[in-house]
Amino acid sequence: MFNVSTNAGKSDCKMIKLGQLTDSEIIERCRKGEVRYQERLYKRFYSYAMGVSLRYAINREDALEIVNDAFIKIFDKLHSFDSQRPFKPWLRQIIINQTIDKKRRLLKAECELPIDEITEPVWENADAISLLGYKDILQMLNTLPEIQSLVFNMYEIDGYAHEEIAQMLDISTSSSRVYLSRAKEKLRKLIEELNTEGYGRAV
Repeated sequence: MFNVSTNAGKSDCKMIKLGQLTDSEIIERCRKGEVRYQERLYKRFYSYAMGVSLRYAINREDALEIVNDAFIKIFDKLHSFDSQRPFKPWLRQIIINQTIDKKRRLLKAECELPIDEITEPVWENADAISLLGYKDILQMLNTLPEIQSLVFNMYEIDGYAHEEIAQMLDISTSSSRVYLSRAKEKLRKLIEELNTEGYGRAV
């Protein structure tokens, strides 16, 4: 979409001034369709956007596609954004919505699988996942079925309630709870396979 690399040798005062603008100021210019301000907004939030997208995507290329498609929607919908509110939560919501749209067909197939009520595992250490490295977490999440990985991300990391997840994914609240439980159980087994001391286990 935009080239995120920067030229360290540039000392143009216009570039410096552009970098000093607040998010709200840049957004206002983006609303007017000014491309260099759209590029600045993209560069300013690229790392954050990729961080969110990588948790949901299969690989970096998939994540980048989601981010670029999300920013296209952002520039189209900036007129509806309240610039008095933080930009990151709005950006994150659009990225997650874009992820759901991209995976909708696969999610529909997985959601048609029979759901049986299961007991949610109880963790001795609720922070077991947080003790793992970022790459380890991404690797483990990518081994889960799409729907389980998506629900785990939305609930445990992005803080959505089961009712919100159910509405966004067009599933029942009980199904959301079951998918989360299954994801936790599989992650527990993966952690045990890592044979790393200090991580929690289900009892």
